[in-house]
Amino acid sequence: MTAKDAPSPRRRVTGKRFVTAAIFAVSVCLIAVGVSVGEPAEVLQKAVNICLECIGIG
Repeated sequence: MTAKDAPSPRRRVTGKRFVTAAIFAVSVCLIAVGVSVGEPAEVLQKAVNICLECIGIG
């Protein structure tokens, strides 16, 4: 195997960076959609209810 036959490490790194950037972009979009429909308030309310049930108040 010569140096010409060896796979280029740059090509693989570029592909990994693209996949990472795409996953990050999709994640940011989904977080924005969740915030816009009011999910954080609902999650907080459920967490409060569970916490109050655990200590015997709710």
